[in-house]
Amino acid sequence: MRFLSDNAASVHPKVWKAMRAADGPDSPYDGDVLSQQLDDRFSELFGREVAVLWVATGTAANCLALSAMVPPHGGVVCHREAHIEMDEGGAPGFYLHGAKLMLADGEGAKLTPEAIRAVIDPIRDDVHQVQPHAISITQASEYGRVYQAEEVAAISALARERGLGLHMDGARFANAAAFLGVSAAQAAGDVDALSFGCVKNGGMSAEAMVFFDPALADVVRYRRKRAGHLQSKGRYLAAQLLAMIEDDLWLDNARAANAAARAIAQSGAGRLMHPVEANEVFIRLTPQERETLREQGFQFYDWGADAARFVAAWDSDLAEARMLGERIADL
Repeated sequence: MRFLSDNAASVHPKVWKAMRAADGPDSPYDGDVLSQQLDDRFSELFGREVAVLWVATGTAANCLALSAMVPPHGGVVCHREAHIEMDEGGAPGFYLHGAKLMLADGEGAKLTPEAIRAVIDPIRDDVHQVQPHAISITQASEYGRVYQAEEVAAISALARERGLGLHMDGARFANAAAFLGVSAAQAAGDVDALSFGCVKNGGMSAEAMVFFDPALADVVRYRRKRAGHLQSKGRYLAAQLLAMIEDDLWLDNARAANAAARAIAQSGAGRLMHPVEANEVFIRLTPQERETLREQGFQFYDWGADAARFVAAWDSDLAEARMLGERIADL
C-alpha cells in the first residue's frame, strides 16, 4: 500500500489514450497541431490570454520560467524549504546562470509580504549586493498548505510595488484548486508565470509553463532549446497536457488524491504537523511506530527523526487510505 509520492502514481488512462491518438506523422518540435492548440486551450481555462510551452520536468518548468525574469546577477525570493531550494539539485543556479535564491521564512512553507520584506528591505541599492528580481511561491506548498486568493493578491501587490516578477510553482496546483473549490484563474491569481503540474496528477512526462505575459514565453522558447528541452516529438507532451485539462480531468484527479489524504488524516488528527489542505499528510511518528506501519504493508517516507510523510495520488485506493488512518489511530 504505497503512499510514497504522487510522482510514483500510474499514468491516467485518458492520458495514455491521448498519446496513442497523437501517433502518426506531424511536424517536429512544437510545430505540430497539438502543440499549436496549447495557447488557446489554456487561455480558455484561465479566462485570459496566456502562452504555454511544454517541458518534460517540473524542475525545468520552474527554472526556465524564472530564467526569463531574473538575470545572472539577480535574486529570487523563495521560502527556505521551497522545492527550488531543497529538491532541485542546484538547477536554479544552472538555468539562471548563478542567480541567487534569497531565502525567507513562513509557517507551512508559505510566504507572506512581511517575510518577503524582511529579506529584501535590508538590501542596499548598489552593485555590491544581489538585487531581487522575482518572487517564487508554491501552490500548494511543500507542506501541503494552500494559498488563499487574498494571500496571493497581497504578495502580487508587493511584487508590483517593487517591480519584481512573480512565479508560482504549481507542481500540485490542481490539488490547491480542488481544495479551494475555485477556478484555475482564481487559484493562480495575478502571477507572471505558472508551472502547471501534470506528472504528479496522472501525466507521464509533461509539464506546462503558463506565461501570463506572452513576452516571457518568447524569451523562454530560445532558452528551452538551449537547455535541451525542445523535444523532437513534442506532440506527445502536448497530448498529455490537453488531455489533462479536457473535461476537468486535472481537477477530478486532484479531488481523488485530496480525498485519500483526508482519509489518512481523519484518524490521526492529534499527530498532524500541518493542516491537510492538499494531498500530503505529515504525521508525528516514532521510529518504532513507523516500523509497525511498514510491517503492516504501508510504504511512505520518513520525515526527520520523529515524523513521516504520506502522499496520496489520483489512483490511491480510498479503502487503503482509510485503513492507514485506522492503523495510525491504533498506534
